[in-house]
Amino acid sequence: MRFSEAKNHRVMSVNDAATVGKVQRIAVDPTTSTIAGLKLRKTPGEGDSLAWSELSAFGRDAVTIDSADRIVRATGDLQRLLGKDHAVLGKRVLSVGGVDLGTVTDVDFDMGSGAVISVITERHEIPGSGIVGLGSYALVVDTARP
Repeated sequence: MRFSEAKNHRVMSVNDAATVGKVQRIAVDPTTSTIAGLKLRKTPGEGDSLAWSELSAFGRDAVTIDSADRIVRATGDLQRLLGKDHAVLGKRVLSVGGVDLGTVTDVDFDMGSGAVISVITERHEIPGSGIVGLGSYALVVDTARP
């Protein structure tokens, strides 16, 4: 699934079948090339973040969690990765050699594991395994990684 398809996905609590939020942004952990968590909107409480490990499933039509109490205020690394400075979509992509590879237009990920399959720019599709770093300025990739 792609980030563009996942945006606005409903987040459902399986214990009461209630909608407890909608996906606003997806955070990528550059050290593991996986999804770290989700920033949500329209949540019932003060929390707006959901760690990937708290998901029951990420399906074609909805994200499921055990209950709304899994939604928290992000702290630490998750808070940093969910911040606007680390948003992947729209980020400039640079190779480790300093070559501009374009701007991230989408990201393809595995709905089961949360692994980033590929980063898509207007000019390239880069394997997720090539992600090296992510900061406020750019997503850095090693195009030589398989």
